[in-house]
Amino acid sequence: MAWNEPGPNKDPWNQGPKKGGGGGKPPDLDALFKRFKQSLGGGKGNGTGLPSSGGGGGIPRGLVLLLVGALVVLWGLSGFYVVDEQQRGVVLRFGQHIQTNEPGLRWHVPWPVDTVEVINVTGVRSVAENSTMLTQDENIVDVELTVQYRLSDVEKFLFAVAEPDRALRQSTQSAVREVVGTSTMDFIITEGRQEVAERTKLLLQQTLDSYGTGLFITEVNLRAARPPAPVQSAFEDAIKAREDQVRLVNEAQAYANDRLPRARGASARLVEEARGYSEQAVARAKGDASRFSALLTEYKQAPAITRERLYLDVMSEVFGRTTKVIIDVDSNAPLMVLPLDQLRGGMAGGDARGDRSGSGGGDPAAAPRGGASPQDPNRASRDRSR
Repeated sequence: MAWNEPGPNKDPWNQGPKKGGGGGKPPDLDALFKRFKQSLGGGKGNGTGLPSSGGGGGIPRGLVLLLVGALVVLWGLSGFYVVDEQQRGVVLRFGQHIQTNEPGLRWHVPWPVDTVEVINVTGVRSVAENSTMLTQDENIVDVELTVQYRLSDVEKFLFAVAEPDRALRQSTQSAVREVVGTSTMDFIITEGRQEVAERTKLLLQQTLDSYGTGLFITEVNLRAARPPAPVQSAFEDAIKAREDQVRLVNEAQAYANDRLPRARGASARLVEEARGYSEQAVARAKGDASRFSALLTEYKQAPAITRERLYLDVMSEVFGRTTKVIIDVDSNAPLMVLPLDQLRGGMAGGDARGDRSGSGGGDPAAAPRGGASPQDPNRASRDRSR
């Protein structure tokens, strides 16, 4: 009932009518508290203000204390937590950071006093970025890249920046736009992909450090860099022609690397052979000259003997490779017919019947029939002198 309503019942604490025309009294808090204790102790008190443990239908005091203790123990046990090797535990007390725990079994004051955020600091995370950008030569290129990162400072990651993931995306866009804007389209699409990724990584890390995000960039991968769809085919043809050029140059270089060592080796071998032949020819000429000088000395001392010996040496060398038939012209032997066919066969037969100057030579059957006999060099010399 409102205070300003008409009638005798203006006391919201007492709904009954006023008695004796006097004002109502507020409720007796002591009486209410006593009634509450009596309800717990079965309507009896022990003079200590706590429920009595005996008699009545209320809850025993020991059971109440046991329940309260169990709740306190459970509340305290709820403060234990485990931090893995790759994690860190950030403890907040009423929302304010008080400490960062290393791996292991840890304890904090349970909720609602303290709260813990367990953060993975070694795991590598990634974010993808796709955008269309303007190059230095005023061309448009579609860039797709992936940024891989991990946490380097947990406190900065949680408290320095409100939205670190959003800050990372915006910083990535800014860094890659700056790098692409200072490079030509051909460089980005062909041989400059790795350099673009490295420059983007360096610039992005500098930006994140200036913001204090607690992020460390591990890798920036430029997955694709292509021209817009309407001119895609023309650029693919240009790239293919450039790749063919590089391939042909590499093949020519490989051929040159294969042929030049062979040519150098053949040239060196020919030079060595020519040098060896030269030394052999010079040595042979010197030997012939020395032999001729020695022969000249002997010829000056005995010209006739020297000529005879030279003649015999030449004849022995010439007749040593031919088939010979020796006939004694001084004997009165009858007319002899030489078997020329057999002699030709013997000449063509080889060395088995070729050299007969030392064994009497010729056809064995023709010698007795023809009266031929071997001659020694002295007799041949006498016959030649006659």
